[in-house]
Amino acid sequence: MVSSADVPELLSILIPVYNERAYLPACLDRVLAAPLPGGLARELVLVNDASTDGSERVLADYAQRYPEQVRVFHQPHNQGKGAAIARAIKEMSGQYAIIQDADLEYDPSDYPLLLEPLLERKADVVYGSRFAAREKRRIANYYHVLGNRFLTQLSNMFTGLDLTDMETCYKAFRADLLRTIPIRAQRFDLEPELTAKIAKRGFAIYEVPISYSERSYSEGKKIGWKDGVSALSTILRYRVIDDCFQQRYEHQVLRNLSHTRRFNRWMVQTISPWLGQRLVEVGAGIGNLSWQLPKRESLLLTDIDPEYLSLLRRTYEGNEVVRVERLDIAQDQDVERIGEACCDTVVCINVLEFIEDDLAALRRMFRLLEPGGRLVLLVPQHERLFGSYDRALGHLRRYHRESLRQLLTQAGFQVEELQDFNALSIPGWWVNSGLLGRTGFDRWQVHLYDLMVPLARSLEARVPAPGLSLIAVGSKPA
Repeated sequence: MVSSADVPELLSILIPVYNERAYLPACLDRVLAAPLPGGLARELVLVNDASTDGSERVLADYAQRYPEQVRVFHQPHNQGKGAAIARAIKEMSGQYAIIQDADLEYDPSDYPLLLEPLLERKADVVYGSRFAAREKRRIANYYHVLGNRFLTQLSNMFTGLDLTDMETCYKAFRADLLRTIPIRAQRFDLEPELTAKIAKRGFAIYEVPISYSERSYSEGKKIGWKDGVSALSTILRYRVIDDCFQQRYEHQVLRNLSHTRRFNRWMVQTISPWLGQRLVEVGAGIGNLSWQLPKRESLLLTDIDPEYLSLLRRTYEGNEVVRVERLDIAQDQDVERIGEACCDTVVCINVLEFIEDDLAALRRMFRLLEPGGRLVLLVPQHERLFGSYDRALGHLRRYHRESLRQLLTQAGFQVEELQDFNALSIPGWWVNSGLLGRTGFDRWQVHLYDLMVPLARSLEARVPAPGLSLIAVGSKPA
């Protein structure tokens, strides 16, 4: 029997093909012969974009000669590079992915450079830069270089990145992350779209120098000035529009809420009087609150989502106070693995409403606490406000003050505090979720509310009012 440890990790090489018969055999030979680090296996995922020059016959020949490595898919009609890459992503099987053009401009012998930061778990995405310093280079068309650098600088201005070559074809990815990015581009506007979404997602990005041998239009180069205009509009569009996650990945709301720095700071400052020295955060997500929690003796950040855990581990790598562990509070196994009575404070913010058996989850949090320790809990309040936002987020319920008190008591806690929080959001939540039936937060709405946080804090301090959320503090009897 072969164990999973004996099976090499797989690199998916994504290759769009449109009328490349003249260069395609040489390109595929180089890709198949390219050195791969770390014992990686390879698969070539080729998407024929309705070629008319006989490229499909070349592809069929290679698929027959290399059935274990070459997989070919056909588009029903010509749609462009972006659409072909989106199809290749859907069909790929690997743990890592590289985009490769089907011509001879980019050299597959650079794969080890691109893959090294990924294999070392330092990067989520690696760009191969044609303009970074290297020993030698072929002189390219000045106007093409000028256009690329202009678009790169404009992209950097809007994304906050410091790339030297945004328009490069060579981009290597962790495949699990690439699958979560929706691709709307049809043609060469793929590059600025990917870059904008990668930046908004906060991926760890590396850049390495690569070799590049530009071909001329007489040799089959397809990109033109219209694609430059399209790239420009794409850069501007995705500065405004948030479209960073496939619909099946429920991460968009958390990413939007990461921009509410004032609101998150307010939340942490409100719960801070009840925080001890050794904290466990249940459901840390992407760390919206984690970075503001006090780093005292220890802080254990937990979640069940692999992407969140990976992001948190990269963020706190080398930190002697903060560690990251998987914890499914709906199951007993992870609680037993982490250990009972391991902390003096459990922080659980907007998590309990997702769990079917919330009483059992509270009892597991009770087990994590040492005698005298506290659970600091924040949940959505008012059952009548349950609407489209709750359903879109995956909420199973909203809570009532007395029902939450009874639930905590049943779990063994002594209830110290029940406090309303965030009253000013109730009208907006009711209009958008109850009346309009909206399912997502626009980024501009999130930013606008974050700007209003000082006003909300001031009003709540002076005029007690029912909150959109409820903060509960329960202690474990000593």
